[in-house]
Amino acid sequence: MIGFPDAYLDIETTGLYPHESRITVIGIYFCNGDDGRLVQLYDAKLTCKNLLNAMEGTERMFTYNGSRFDIPFIRTHLGPDLALMHPHTDLMYKCWDHNLRGGFKRVLKHLGISRETDGLNGLDAIWLWQQYKRSNDRAALDLLLRYNRDDIVNLRQLRDALAEINMPRVAQL
Repeated sequence: MIGFPDAYLDIETTGLYPHESRITVIGIYFCNGDDGRLVQLYDAKLTCKNLLNAMEGTERMFTYNGSRFDIPFIRTHLGPDLALMHPHTDLMYKCWDHNLRGGFKRVLKHLGISRETDGLNGLDAIWLWQQYKRSNDRAALDLLLRYNRDDIVNLRQLRDALAEINMPRVAQL
């Protein structure tokens, strides 16, 4: 069985502050080279046990603003401090090293990384969750999950783009 040492993690929530809001989705894109596996936890699947089981075998974890947002939310609501359990790289700070500032989607756009759910943002994610819960609207949940999938898959694309920026230039012959 192939292991997946790299985990790209992003959460969706009902608001900005862990003590006033809830986690609605935890998305994790596990990679080993070109092989990948997607896990999205929501509703009854959103448990500490399921999260820890999913993260088993992870060697490196990547987020965007996860140090200040995703990791504290998970710690507040589910208990584990994933940053203590897995070496964590917050790609936002790597972007800052290259003067790439702003939100995740703005940085992606600057680097030419496209999204299937272009135009949706965190407020839309909150609305989609509310629509799903209020009306059992499966289409709203499916769109929210696609939005989350775009975030975690594009974390991998962002990491690759940052690695290219860091590559030394080879003199032209």
